[in-house]
Amino acid sequence: MTLTTTLLGQSFSFKSVKELLAKANEEKSGDKLAGLAAASDLERVAAKQVLSALLVSDLREHPAVPYEQDDVTRMIQDGVNERIYSEVRNWSLAELREWLLDANTSESMIKRVSAGLTAEVIAGVCKLMGNLDLVLAASKINVTAHCNTTIGLRGTLATRLQPNHPTDSVEGVTASLLEGLSYGCGDALIGLNPVNDNASGMTALLERFDEIVRKFEIPTQICVLGHITTQIAALKQGAPMDVIFQSIAGSQRGNEAFGFTTETIREAQALLRQNGTATGPNVLYFETGQGSELSSEAHFGTDQVTMEARCYGYAKAFSPFMVNTVVGFIGPEYLYDSRQVIRAGLEDHFMGKLTGIPMGCDCCYTNHMQADQNDIENLALLLGAAGVNYIIGVPAGDDVMLNYQTNAYHDAAAIREILGLRPLPEFEAWLERMGIMQDGKLTALAGRPELISNRRQAQ
Repeated sequence: MTLTTTLLGQSFSFKSVKELLAKANEEKSGDKLAGLAAASDLERVAAKQVLSALLVSDLREHPAVPYEQDDVTRMIQDGVNERIYSEVRNWSLAELREWLLDANTSESMIKRVSAGLTAEVIAGVCKLMGNLDLVLAASKINVTAHCNTTIGLRGTLATRLQPNHPTDSVEGVTASLLEGLSYGCGDALIGLNPVNDNASGMTALLERFDEIVRKFEIPTQICVLGHITTQIAALKQGAPMDVIFQSIAGSQRGNEAFGFTTETIREAQALLRQNGTATGPNVLYFETGQGSELSSEAHFGTDQVTMEARCYGYAKAFSPFMVNTVVGFIGPEYLYDSRQVIRAGLEDHFMGKLTGIPMGCDCCYTNHMQADQNDIENLALLLGAAGVNYIIGVPAGDDVMLNYQTNAYHDAAAIREILGLRPLPEFEAWLERMGIMQDGKLTALAGRPELISNRRQAQ
């Protein structure tokens, strides 16, 4: 394994695979903050050159966190299909990249090989790809999962309807929810981020969601995205619950900083399969985001793309229904501007798909970042072309509780129309019954939430 090269008469030497991975990463403010980034564009190119010659086995044998210290590493390594790994272990990362992009490489071929790859390998090949490469490679892969409906079908773009409210007012949430439904949002999930993380408040919101879903016979899933322990408590108290949520990190230390362990997830999954309201079998929802491990001092000197890939390897072990990166939510300390946010969104989506998880994206930014709504719409359109499972929808793109910006309710309709995509089939049939959609496009009744109730009564 060679970690040196000469480029334009200048010699470069990298002390470890971990350092090489960090310096081969595209520019990210989080890597600079951690002191891991390449010192120049020339050093970044040199790192990519060295990385391209490393073998799949080199990356597998040098995990970001030692096997003995970290259950995320253990779950990723123990989940590798050894027979498939033996077939590809001597591929260079350059060969893996070319194979993924080759027009003759099919979806089934990629899914088979992915079973033999670790997160570090997936992060490494990601660093060798341009943005268009990431779109093309991801577009080849569709990963489905089933809760009450099936997400990830080719030709679909789903949405998580996010009716957040600054005081968790049930009536305020309901108004936002009905508006989102009237724009054709909510087929992936009706999912709210609560202000107050307590079981009683969560139960009240879930009961309202359940009431609306049952009254209007909406084929979807419901979730209130409190802490996993609060959701477990609410479920034990009888709250209606289709999906349990948790933010995850790429290291055991990072997950402990989030306040849970692997056993907590296993407990939630078992409880939900026994007492939840969904048909399943996929009943978990995970969120990630580049930089979270650095913010909790749980990155072990590893760059944020590699840690993000490890999140997906960890998530895969639980066969989730949904995973998404909240790509610009953490702030400019980790992704400084629109260029970095767009790059990270494409990286995360590709890595999730190659890992084999049903991947979505919250195309978002905070008010103190060098980004605006046009940038987020650009990312959403690129991800639509890449085959993203779902995006988020909030009123006018402005989340008044979390105080950040993401896609508006009507954005998904525009992307579907541009790219010829559709909602999830059962949900589209429901939209047509409500008069909101016809032949894959919104009707004149779209955006009028009061008509949903009237239409139901007329039936």
